[in-house]
Amino acid sequence: MAGVWFDELTVGQKFEHPIRRTVTETDNVLFTAMTHNPALLHLDEEYMKGTEFGRRVVNSAFTLGLMVGISVGDTTLGTAVANLGWDEVRFPAPLFHGDTIHVETEVLELRESKSRPDQGIVVFLHRAYNQHDELVASCKRAGLQRKRPQ
Repeated sequence: MAGVWFDELTVGQKFEHPIRRTVTETDNVLFTAMTHNPALLHLDEEYMKGTEFGRRVVNSAFTLGLMVGISVGDTTLGTAVANLGWDEVRFPAPLFHGDTIHVETEVLELRESKSRPDQGIVVFLHRAYNQHDELVASCKRAGLQRKRPQ
């Protein structure tokens, strides 16, 4: 079990996740096609040449999923009960094919579950950066987390 028990977490605790990931054209096109998203900004290189970005932008839903996924091994793997929601999802800068992201997570809130004495609710803040340390994504994620077994 690689994740952390609820009662081992502290508000303000930070995780610098060691996994880094270079995003490929295949990642973007496959994810975009699988989710039936026909947006030109993900699929049409010629169209994008005439935009402020000059090239295709990675699908933000993929970026969000990758950011949270990278965090799982260090935070919730084997200790999560349920994902309760994502809030304040932001993409302040675009992610492009060939960019390499790294992720950090901070514990923002902890509270005991009123109905489940062996579990608690944690709010994480995830941040993803490209290879230039530019913030490309962030979100708050609430989850139901197991406490260490007695």
